[in-house]
Amino acid sequence: MSFQAQKNDNDEMSEINMTPLVDVMLVLLILFIVTMPVLTQEVRVTLPKTDQQAAITPPKDPINLTVLADGTVQWNGEKTSADQLLQKLDDAARQTPQPVIQLYGDQSAAYGKVMTVLSAAKQAGITSIGFVTEPTSSP
Repeated sequence: MSFQAQKNDNDEMSEINMTPLVDVMLVLLILFIVTMPVLTQEVRVTLPKTDQQAAITPPKDPINLTVLADGTVQWNGEKTSADQLLQKLDDAARQTPQPVIQLYGDQSAAYGKVMTVLSAAKQAGITSIGFVTEPTSSP
C-alpha cells in the first residue's frame, strides 16, 4: 500500500500568485519616487508672527535696526544710509562687549533688503542678532 497523494485536475490551486502583487507594489513605488520631489519643493512661510513670549530678558542697551516697508533702514529710530549703516555696524562690532542687534523687519519689506542688512552685520563681525516679531492675538 502506498500513500501517495493523487493530483486531481479539479482541485483548486492553494498557492498565492505573487506576480500581480509585486507589479502593483512596483507601480506604487515609482509613483512615490516621482511625486515626492514635487511635494517637497515649495515651502510656504508667513512671517513675522509668533505665539511664544520671549523666554529671555531683553539685553541692556540693544541697537534697534529697522527695515521699513519701503526699504529704508533706521538705526535706533534715525534714518541711515547704506554707508552710514556699514560704519555704525563696524563701530558696534569693535565694542567690548558687543551690543545686541535687534532686527525689526516690516512684514511688507522686501526679503532681499532685510537679508542685505543681515549680511552687512555679519560682514562687520556682529555675533548677536535677534529678529523681533509681534505676538499674535490669542482668542
